[in-house]
Amino acid sequence: MTETRNILSLNAFRDTASLDAPLKRALSRRLRVLGEASPLFYDEPLHLSHAEGVWLYDHDGRAYLDAYNNVPSVGHCHPHVVSAISRQAAKLATNTRYLYDILADYAEALLATFPAGLSQIVFTCTGSESVDLALRVARRSAGAQGVVVTDTAYHGNTTAVAAISPSSGAAVPVGVDVRTVAPPDRREGPDVGARFAARVEAAIADLRLHGIGFAAFIADSVFSSDGVFVDPPGMLAETLGVVHAAGGCYIADEVQPGFGRTGDAMWGFARHGLAPDMVVLGKPMGNGMPVAGLVVRPEVIRDFARESGYFNTYGGNPVAAAAGLAVLQVIEREGLIDNARTVGAYLRDGFAGIAGRASMIRDVRGAGLYLGVELARDGRPASDLAASVVGGMRQHGVLIGLAGAQANVLKIRPPLCFSRENADQLLRAAEDVLKTL
Repeated sequence: MTETRNILSLNAFRDTASLDAPLKRALSRRLRVLGEASPLFYDEPLHLSHAEGVWLYDHDGRAYLDAYNNVPSVGHCHPHVVSAISRQAAKLATNTRYLYDILADYAEALLATFPAGLSQIVFTCTGSESVDLALRVARRSAGAQGVVVTDTAYHGNTTAVAAISPSSGAAVPVGVDVRTVAPPDRREGPDVGARFAARVEAAIADLRLHGIGFAAFIADSVFSSDGVFVDPPGMLAETLGVVHAAGGCYIADEVQPGFGRTGDAMWGFARHGLAPDMVVLGKPMGNGMPVAGLVVRPEVIRDFARESGYFNTYGGNPVAAAAGLAVLQVIEREGLIDNARTVGAYLRDGFAGIAGRASMIRDVRGAGLYLGVELARDGRPASDLAASVVGGMRQHGVLIGLAGAQANVLKIRPPLCFSRENADQLLRAAEDVLKTL
């Protein structure tokens, strides 16, 4: 396993020398109150003023095509979501120790999108909180502590979750009760699923060899931080069998692929025919409103609930529930899962075409509106090249990011309302930038 870069350092802003005076003033003001713990993106940070749909606008009025943010999943400032939040905030905003119908309305609508056994949800505010809770539940259910994750996984930022997030970097080492495995890569051959399951099985055996029982395997269903690995469909089925045979819980992290992003189903795990024990939800759930949750099989959480329970002051508050319900309504009414499938395929085919003209593209992979474009030079991962592409596209008014252990994968995940015209603009920018490198 090669050393993984800190995920926060990928494409991070570092140098103020090239900034103009207004941007330096804005940056100085931020640093004065936030310090250096909250990083910024790009060589020249974006100073934003407003957003709409797939567009972000800076203080000078320049529009940027957003192909990076999966938080505003149905589009920035979607009027239906904004209206739902406003109406509910004017009516009731409190915590979940009271009865209010909007929370049950939302929970029922959300759980209807899951396999039948996943019939209960605990609401939180962030994906990190959801993963933290999932770990507590899994460890109580299994009566053990060990966790298996992938080499470059990122699952959140609480103390417990950072310990299962190798991409937090060398300064945040994984826990002694954590084992890492290489992600599944279709280039391993037709038996990629079996190979991955064998790696997970070996990791579980190593935990036990060191006197550590096995509690859970957790995976982002598109392996986004690892570099975006989604194919072939069904490749995780054998891993689910290994996890259950070892007495552990399978936790599907849907913060990245969930809510229709893969274009073939509401949830990324469905691409592989899975019925996990727990599902972690976050970022896109409220289109920017802090709402997250843990969907779980009742029998898995029963003992934990009886012994300690869980209370989150803002988790599932009425305003968050209204935002979440509105997101589900927009996804259905606007056919955004179908749009993710068709526009995503169009975008993937476009990059495959560029790859035929640009030798530095080693691989194009993804599902729906989540793509990874891997770059290499002389057969070796080209992180510097990838960073230059991200910076160059920002100058062309298109925003993307980076992923992968070697930071050489272009990460593309636009709002689900992304159109073919938007895809054409992105592809033109990518090809123009690649021609200059």
